[in-house]
Amino acid sequence: MRVGVPTETAAGENRVALVPDGVGRLVKAGLEVMVQAGAGARAHFNDDAYAKSGATLADAARVFAESDLLVKVRRPSFDEIKLIQPDRAIASLMQPASSGEIFGSLATARITALAMELVPRISAAQSLDVLSSQATIAGYKAVLIGAAAMSRMLPMMITAAGTLIPAKVFIIGAGVAGLQAIATSRRLGAVVSAFDVRAAARQEIESLGATFITKAEQPKDAEAAGGYARELKDDEARLILEAIGGHIHDQDLVISTAQIPGRPAPRLVTAQMVAAMRPGSVIVDLAAETGGNCELTKLGETVESNGVAIYGPSNIAATIPTHASQMYSRNIEAMLKLLVKDGQFNLDLQDRIIGPMVVTHQGEIRYGKSH
Repeated sequence: MRVGVPTETAAGENRVALVPDGVGRLVKAGLEVMVQAGAGARAHFNDDAYAKSGATLADAARVFAESDLLVKVRRPSFDEIKLIQPDRAIASLMQPASSGEIFGSLATARITALAMELVPRISAAQSLDVLSSQATIAGYKAVLIGAAAMSRMLPMMITAAGTLIPAKVFIIGAGVAGLQAIATSRRLGAVVSAFDVRAAARQEIESLGATFITKAEQPKDAEAAGGYARELKDDEARLILEAIGGHIHDQDLVISTAQIPGRPAPRLVTAQMVAAMRPGSVIVDLAAETGGNCELTKLGETVESNGVAIYGPSNIAATIPTHASQMYSRNIEAMLKLLVKDGQFNLDLQDRIIGPMVVTHQGEIRYGKSH
């Protein structure tokens, strides 16, 4: 079986789906790997490293046409789909909620497509969990973006010129990205607090040394299947806004990470809250790609309101492409262990991990029928 690794063509995408170490492990396991020349360059993995790992280097046309399974970071373009042979397969981040036309094109071409976002949130699938691996990168980088943009330093410092008090950092949402943001902020010496609608998150927040922000009344059973937060009812949302609004006004850096799979990001920071913050404060909204947690967020832009800077970064994991690619590559390797049996592509639609990931197969669109 031949696995193909093309160069990513999406704007701003610096990652690569397989790194040389991962290629080496797959080759030792009996697979052929074909890598497009230059595919890893933006993540600082050169062609020589791939060749030494056992990959065959080729141009894009060969990689797309001759691979049994293509692995990408971002979903294929319409032009790329035209290069794939019928009854072959592709796995990537597919953005399924906004990929109706792409899925239609893949189905028409009889291409089996797997969406890496749809890995089930179960213990047996943790090694495939791309959302978690890339969220780790995003949570870390968000703190660095905020720290670089602030008009003050994060740690307390005792100097000959006097004592500088530590900055206050507030994390909204304590999923993987939020917890990494807490840990990074703490390492840099900030005073950290955090909020999450899920009661189970309190222990994780406090275990990292942050203060859990709460109200006397908390939404009950706010955790949905897979550990994500569910969408809140109007009265529950009011309680959440009260809790956040009562705390955010004196924070120096706010990092918001709250998202609901398949839905727009919940609005948790209003324009009124931003107006109450101190000038020089910074908000880094990691939910910008799904609409933003802050009412004023604009994707890919920095907005200033009343002296508060609001960052809406796009594809933040791609800004740390070496480690992001290494983690993504491990997720792909774990997937291949389930997909390849005795050196052959073996798609089991009944498999509890692989089955939910398949969005097109044998000319049909499966997404929406079983998700």
